[in-house]
Amino acid sequence: MKRTLVVGVDGSPQSRAAADWAAREAVRRDLPLHMVHAWLWQPLAQPITQNRDTEARRAGDILGEAEAELTDRYPGIALTAELLSDVPVPALLHAAKGADMLVVGTRGHSALMGFLLGSYGQQVIAAAECPVVSVRSAYDRPVALPELGEVVVGQQGGVQESAEVLRVAFEAAAARKAPLRAVRAWSPPPVYGYSPGSMWIADQFGGLEPYEKAALGQALEPWRQKYPDVDVREHVEQGSAGHVLLTASSDAQLIVVGRRVRESSVGARIGSVAHAVLHHSARPVAVVPHH
Repeated sequence: MKRTLVVGVDGSPQSRAAADWAAREAVRRDLPLHMVHAWLWQPLAQPITQNRDTEARRAGDILGEAEAELTDRYPGIALTAELLSDVPVPALLHAAKGADMLVVGTRGHSALMGFLLGSYGQQVIAAAECPVVSVRSAYDRPVALPELGEVVVGQQGGVQESAEVLRVAFEAAAARKAPLRAVRAWSPPPVYGYSPGSMWIADQFGGLEPYEKAALGQALEPWRQKYPDVDVREHVEQGSAGHVLLTASSDAQLIVVGRRVRESSVGARIGSVAHAVLHHSARPVAVVPHH
């Protein structure tokens, strides 16, 4: 499949913010943008007057208005639009198969509650096969986003485990000509977690923090070689991963986090770090599935 970006729209302020972000990203990367709106006629079992043709026209208008707005704002963009006859979650997941990225909107809530991801957004992020970017909207307007900030990526695990997350982050930084801040958080293991073998490994690096710094450096090395023009800033800090990443990314253009793909009896999950960043950061967040 040809490289493409996909964005879901529904006429809401948050979807318009997502569509605008996706269009700028498509122009930045010189990629086509495919815009979709899911609509399925589902008569309500209630005494409410409904008209299928009227609802269908309304769905078409939502898509047409969004398409016209982006075409006017970004002349020359390779934009296609499609009305999907399905409910939102499966429609978006189907549309994003093989895509480079799927972009969705998130509604602002309050300083105390953070951002409201919503059930649709959460289901899509947890199940998508490609990276999903959640773009914030504060009620009736997009959240003001910095254009000159860093791209911030949370790195966890080893070289192979974080490879896909780092690929997405380096590609985003290179496209923006922006610095990349790679963040790795660590915590001392609990008493029962200590073992002679694990402590011997840490001792070879002079302690736990030097070991964590070495692990981050090893994970970054192949991507530094592939993207030599990206200014990489390493950030290793003791603390919970979600808190450290949020603190380090307050002025970021984009935050990139991973989501481990694994089977679960309760269905797909986002993960605690991605969940914390999605709900408490005003910045666009890319959630990258990895094994």
